[in-house]
Amino acid sequence: MSEEIFDIVNEHDEVIGQNTRREVHRLGLKHRAVHVLVFNARGEIFLQKRSTKKDIAAGKWDSSASGHLDTGEDYDACAVREVREEIGLLLTQTPERLFKINPSNDTGWEFCWIYRCTNEGPFVLHPDEIETGAWFAPDAVTKWVTEKPQDFASAFVLIWKMFLATGAHR
Repeated sequence: MSEEIFDIVNEHDEVIGQNTRREVHRLGLKHRAVHVLVFNARGEIFLQKRSTKKDIAAGKWDSSASGHLDTGEDYDACAVREVREEIGLLLTQTPERLFKINPSNDTGWEFCWIYRCTNEGPFVLHPDEIETGAWFAPDAVTKWVTEKPQDFASAFVLIWKMFLATGAHR
């Protein structure tokens, strides 16, 4: 399998080139990703525990689904693709856009659009991507992130804090 190619972007999220996944991460180049937060009717959020095979944040808890944009792909298309690939959720429309995060060390130098949708599952977890997953009450996630941030991917800690701060959780 050939290595993934990512668009490299500037500080304005404009494409300025391409490189391999490995080089983009090694060099700390700005690139693009999405995170999708899936909630059920009870208001619980589905979190995934990343596979220990992952090159970044292996074995950490993370958003319901997340991933990098392919070269030439837009954020909305990536959000739909990632929930299908990672948790087997087939969406008929783009999930709701919540907010965008600028690149930082916590995001791995990714511009990240954060999305939200509602679904009851059950999900089919991609074994190379996800070790396990579970539903959590938002208050429990807030307590867990506050007390043990090391259990989570650093981007998720930032996303969760912004999710609460923007009022998107209401």
